[in-house]
This record gives sequence, structure tokens and C-alpha cells, in this order.
Amino acid sequence: MQIVENKLLLFRTRHPERYTLIPKSRNMGEVAPGIHEIAVKWGLDEVRVLRNLGVKNVPSPIQGTYKWPGRFKPFEHQIATASFLTMHNRAYVFNEAGTGKSLACLWAADYLMTKGLVRRCLIVCPLSIMEAAWMKDLMQSIIHRKAAIAHAASMEKRRDIVAEGHEFVIINYDGVEGVAKEIIADGTFDLVICDEANFVKNANTRRWKAINAVCNPDTRIWALTGTPAPQSPVDAFGLAKLVTPGTVPKFITAWKDKTMMKVSQFKWIAKGDAPQTVHRALQPAIRFTKAMCLDLPPVLTSTRKIAMTAQQDKYYRMMKIRAVMSAGGETVTAVNAATVINKLLQISAGAVYSDGQETVVFDCKPRLHALDEILDDTDKKVIVFAPYRSSIDTIVEHLVHTHVTCRAITGDVTPTKRGEIFNDFQSKPDPRVLVIQPQAAAHGVTLTAADTVVFWGPVTSVETYIQCIARADRIGQKGASVTVVHLQSSDIEARMFKQLESRVEDHEAIVKLYNEEMKELK
Repeated sequence: MQIVENKLLLFRTRHPERYTLIPKSRNMGEVAPGIHEIAVKWGLDEVRVLRNLGVKNVPSPIQGTYKWPGRFKPFEHQIATASFLTMHNRAYVFNEAGTGKSLACLWAADYLMTKGLVRRCLIVCPLSIMEAAWMKDLMQSIIHRKAAIAHAASMEKRRDIVAEGHEFVIINYDGVEGVAKEIIADGTFDLVICDEANFVKNANTRRWKAINAVCNPDTRIWALTGTPAPQSPVDAFGLAKLVTPGTVPKFITAWKDKTMMKVSQFKWIAKGDAPQTVHRALQPAIRFTKAMCLDLPPVLTSTRKIAMTAQQDKYYRMMKIRAVMSAGGETVTAVNAATVINKLLQISAGAVYSDGQETVVFDCKPRLHALDEILDDTDKKVIVFAPYRSSIDTIVEHLVHTHVTCRAITGDVTPTKRGEIFNDFQSKPDPRVLVIQPQAAAHGVTLTAADTVVFWGPVTSVETYIQCIARADRIGQKGASVTVVHLQSSDIEARMFKQLESRVEDHEAIVKLYNEEMKELK
């Protein structure tokens, strides 16, 4: 097949009569005995028809004239993903975490907007990545498009944001229900993107029903997740019923009977052909693993912004006020600044040590939910570095409660026991998650069974930060790259993570951090 001036597709066939139904096509004549040359306009509709007629490897026209705007040049797998999406109104993207799914979707949506096929796009995602991932990617790519985050203290304000006419509206899953009537009444949201789509795997939930309500049969829906049906084939039902309802039965009981087998009164197991059944239901789909993406950088860093709970916010502000009062206008030393910063970091992470060395534990459910989201988005092993022992206890308790196999490495674990845990992590299916105190295992250990490193909060030094990442990013890593995720709830965490990434570390920087944090109180 030949592409002529990014306008025409030129190919040869022995059956020219098949292509006469394509309005913008022409038989250019016989070029050899029994072989005709056909010219077809290179457009989305024409490409779909050619593919339906069995013509292989017909590229999407996005690969021709689209300029791929933004700071970054698209990777090959992102071009392939965007091309795939332009050809399918309803589709699944099962690319692994860290492969740039969001950018591929934004480029595809922008292209469809330039063609007049999409007027507005609703992006539904977890709260923690609305700004840190989607808005950030949007601002680094299709900055010519108007975008807003529909998240505010009052429901009225959220509705106003939806009504303002932004081409891209980003909202969290539980926020859709409150603005569903406005979205339906608006009638211009032609595309809905569901990121981390396992949030809607249960069709009986209010969030599923709200998203389903804002979609009509003509709405384009793209569902993104790195782990479709992560726990059982039943998880695929809600996804399929939302995106491609014709591929699953009307009721979940029929789907369960189709994919699961009852072996006792309370126990069901997946049937032998369940993976094939799920695969057929979740189509059309595209998937790239990080191992397939040879052009990825070795380390991919992302951030999840998590709101502090009311309890955390209260004590965070109290600590800042107390610090300013203690300083009394005097110059703050690096030692004093570090003490205050450490307390603020402890509060942000979910627990603080009192002057009497007692641990005061705060409610940090949003942070734990963000960790759940990360685990749901990968089927590989994960390392969590948590700087405080109290945080490690909270994380482990939560993972055990959610039936995720995990082990913890702290200063109390003997060298022999550590060796056993590391060996199990590297060579056995379980544990899936290692929760590590950085000081206890940041150096010299190989943990390449994991391809995702999560920082529960900033670590104390650049060297420790680099060494933590190097546990997975080293020889033996089977993935093409390692994904590093920063969890942050406060300004001090954001500033520290920025310094760690920039490799900044000195006493003056600590004092500067302190002064910036206290500025709003002065």
C-alpha cells in the first residue's frame, strides 16, 4: 500500500468491484493482467471500510497530517495507541502503567476534535491523578484546548465548571453523579475517557450507573486500565456492559455462569476457558507492556496528589503556627528548620511522633486508596518505601485487610530474615508488595521482581532516593523501565520531591524549604 501526499491510499487488487461502494474511491485501471490499482481517500470512514473489507495494515489518517503537539515527541506505541483509538468509538486500552496512555488518548481526542467528530471530552479518573497526571499531560501537549477540573467544595461550582464549555473536563469517579444532569442536558460530550477503569467493574454501583447515564449509544467511550479483570472474570462484566454491552449477557448472573464454576456452597472458581471468554468480551482492545516499548526511558516518574483529611489539615496548620510563634522573628537554623519540616512530613504521611515519642496516628484513607489504585493498575510486584515505622504498620494492616500479600522490612528485621524475605520476593509469587523503611534496605539489595517503586513520602537525602529506585532499576529488571510514583498531600512534600528529583541537597535548601512553607502565615 502506498500513501500519496497524505491524502490518498493506493493499493492493488484482483477484485476491484469490492471497493466500488466507497464513495471517494477510483479504479485507476489495470496495471497488470487481472490486477487493478485502486485509489481511496485517506479518511477515517474510508479506512474503516477498507479494514472491514479485509485490507490489512491500513493506517489511521492521524499518522499522516497530525502534528502531535506538545513538549514531547510521541513514542511509537503512543502513536499506535492513538491511531487505534481514532478507529474505534468504543475501545479498551490495556497498556501497562507508565506507558503514557493518557497522552495517547489526548492526542487521539484532539485529532477527532480537529475533524469535527468530537466536541467535548469528559475524562473520569481517580481524584489523585486529576491534576498530577491528566491536567499536567494536557498542559504539556494540547495546550491550545480549553480544560478544567470539575472538583470544588460546592456542587454548584462543579456544575458551573461543566457548563462553562471547556473542551476537556476532568472529574473524579464519585463526582459524576452530582453533575450527570448537566452533562446530559449539555449534550456535547461526545467522548468519555475512563482512566483506571476498574473503578467501574461493578455495574451495581452508583458511580457505574452515573457514568452509564451520561453516555448514549453514540457516545465514544475509551476505558483505560493496565489490569483488566484483576481478581476474577466477573470483574470484566461491569467494564464490558459500560463500553461494549453487546459482548456480555444482560445480567451478571448469566456472565458468572458463563465464566465461573461453583465447586462448593460458597466457592466459585474460573472455568478453563474464562480467559478466552473475557478476551472476546473486552474487544476491541490494544495492549502494550513496558517490555514491548523499547524506546521508553529507564525510569518514569509520576505524582499522585492526595488531599489531606480534615484531621491532618488541622494539625498541619497548628504545627506551622506553633513553629512561627517559637521562632519569634529570629533567624531559623537548619537544625530547627529540619525538625519542623520532619513534623510536617510525618503529619502528611499519616502519623506524628509526640515530644514523648508516642505515635499519634491520623486518618489517611485517601493515601491508602491511592496505593490501591497503583496496585490495581499493574499486575507486577511493587515496592513501597515509607520513611516512618508508624506508616509502615498502617500500610501493612491495610494491605492485609485488602488481601494483598505483603512483607515489611524495618530496622527490627534480622539480616537472616531479610534475606529470606528478599529471596521470596524475587523468586516466588508472594509477597506481591514489599513495604520498606529506606534506612533498612535502600542499599545493595536487588529487587528487580518489581517494576514499580512507590514513595509513601519524601526520603531524607538524594542518595537514599537514588538508591531506593536502584533496587528495581538495575541489571536483571525484565521490564523496559521502572515506574516511580510520588504520593504527596502537602506543599512541603511537593517541594521536597522536586528537590530530590533535581538532586538538590544542602543546609541552605532546608532553610529555604522552611521559609517557603511558613510564608503564608507571615
